[in-house]
Amino acid sequence: MTGMGATAQPVLSSPRADDRYPSRFGARGLIKDRHDPVVWGTPEQGPLCDSQLLFYAGNGYLHFDALLAPAEVQSCLEALSQLRADEALKQADEAVIEPGSRELRSLFAVHQSNAALKALCQHPKLVAIAQQLLGSEVYIHQSRINYKGGFRGKEFYWHSDFETWHVEDGVPAMRLLSCSIALTANTPYNGPLMLLPGSHQRYVPCAGVTPQDHYRASLKQQELGVPDDDALARLVQDFGITAPTGLAGSVTFFDCNVMHGSSSNITPLPRSNVFVVYNSLHNTPVAPFCGLPPRPNFIAERRDFTPVALR
Repeated sequence: MTGMGATAQPVLSSPRADDRYPSRFGARGLIKDRHDPVVWGTPEQGPLCDSQLLFYAGNGYLHFDALLAPAEVQSCLEALSQLRADEALKQADEAVIEPGSRELRSLFAVHQSNAALKALCQHPKLVAIAQQLLGSEVYIHQSRINYKGGFRGKEFYWHSDFETWHVEDGVPAMRLLSCSIALTANTPYNGPLMLLPGSHQRYVPCAGVTPQDHYRASLKQQELGVPDDDALARLVQDFGITAPTGLAGSVTFFDCNVMHGSSSNITPLPRSNVFVVYNSLHNTPVAPFCGLPPRPNFIAERRDFTPVALR
């Protein structure tokens, strides 16, 4: 759907020659194999040992309990409370509001707007692990807070981040990862992140055609760029489901192509996480593979590829 007064953009009817991961070209496609490495670095390049690198390569994620100090988490939790109380902020393009309420669900580009959250996104422990897994210097492709309130926090359906980042943002290769940082306890009951371990080795092309300004709807409820039921059932049968949980300060790194989602939160216990997406400097976006203009910079960085320095 085009915005008011917008001019419809041409949509590609077939993949470009440089598109190694075509998706959304008519009917659904068969599940395909991954073409890129999972681990790009070596044990000598960072804090992770051989066994941790092997686990990440095979499962597509790594979970750490209490990786961050309580004081570091508390400063970010206080920042989140201030942001949630700011009614004017809810009108910003960077803010995503829960469907059916005025609760803040997500806020993007937090590493550019809040000092405490910027320090968290640039934390040397996080950056060192990201650099080792990606085998290069990294920049922040995206950052956001996800707040899933108690009682009515909404679910987010199964998806591979890379499918959207490739199709709508033009990220060429599977050489980026997400880092989920728990600001509150993530329990089995309050809508934690769920992963299909091993699914990152498969690529699931999706059906449908990407509309203009698709991000306005997809950030609230993603319906395009998600696996069909048969593909998802096959992935679950092959790989199973895991939900890395932990107290505030726990951290989960997961590959850009691992299938993941989260259920709704009907408990009184809110779940708050900061997500940082680190991308290799050798994997900066090109023109989106759907043929449409890029999404806004607060969703997918295209202007500032400054490497995050280890302090």
